[in-house]
Amino acid sequence: MAGPMDLHALADFNLVATQGGFGRAARASGRPKATLSRRVAELEAGLGVRLLERGARSLRLTEAGAVLHARTGPLLAEITEAAEAVASGLDRPRGRLRVSAPMLLSNTALGPVAAAFAARHPEVRLEIEAEDRLADPVEDGYDVVIRVNPRPDERLVGRCVMRDPRWLVAAPSLPMPPPGLVPEEPVPLPALVRSGPFPGEVWSVSDGERRLAFRPEPVLRLSALPMLRDAVLAGSGAAVLPRSLAERDVEAGRLVLWGVLDGPPTEVWALHTSRRLASPKVTAFIEHLARALSAR
Repeated sequence: MAGPMDLHALADFNLVATQGGFGRAARASGRPKATLSRRVAELEAGLGVRLLERGARSLRLTEAGAVLHARTGPLLAEITEAAEAVASGLDRPRGRLRVSAPMLLSNTALGPVAAAFAARHPEVRLEIEAEDRLADPVEDGYDVVIRVNPRPDERLVGRCVMRDPRWLVAAPSLPMPPPGLVPEEPVPLPALVRSGPFPGEVWSVSDGERRLAFRPEPVLRLSALPMLRDAVLAGSGAAVLPRSLAERDVEAGRLVLWGVLDGPPTEVWALHTSRRLASPKVTAFIEHLARALSAR
């Protein structure tokens, strides 16, 4: 059984892992290379596992070392940041802030949001990674993960920063039922849908004065929402798009809003790990994000 872990030795290990070698770690920290090597060896002995594979000219993490570095590196950085804040009597946003965000939101909204946040909080080093995979905040070292309609996760807490209604839109060239006409049966509709299995659902919408139902008949299946929007603009058919993506085209007359889809809107949540209280930088970013997205 492994004994108590020496946090100083753990910090030295993470320094070596981050720098990619003992020599680089020694130069970065100003500490002797031999001291760092001894402390890492003591950590390995205490844990009973090898953390580093030492070659003549290279060094790499073992599987155990990679896991330990991924899980403890962000924690040690946060501890250091908290200690510095307490020592200086400050409780303001500062330090590195890593955020994982969906591609669509990143490409359509987060550039100006990030710029405004950086101007407001110059001591925070904000990094936003645009990706559609389900990033794990602990394993991947993120302070905040932004997710669309997230499933409940007891490890994560946060707040909804945007509610995005789903709009049924089409190009002006595609005829829609005349005003006052409410068909008894769903109306067949040439539709553009997301790639993958299509459930054959009925699109029920309200335009503020009446309710209409359409039976979508897919003519194109596209994997990304921006592609769907472009195909709708080209007149290929109607599609259900988030308001945030279609609103400018509707306002400009390039698309026509046929109605708001029944059911709850799409929700965008900013989440962080629940194992600790949110740091000032996380709290400040989530509040800034919520204000900016609501203003849009």
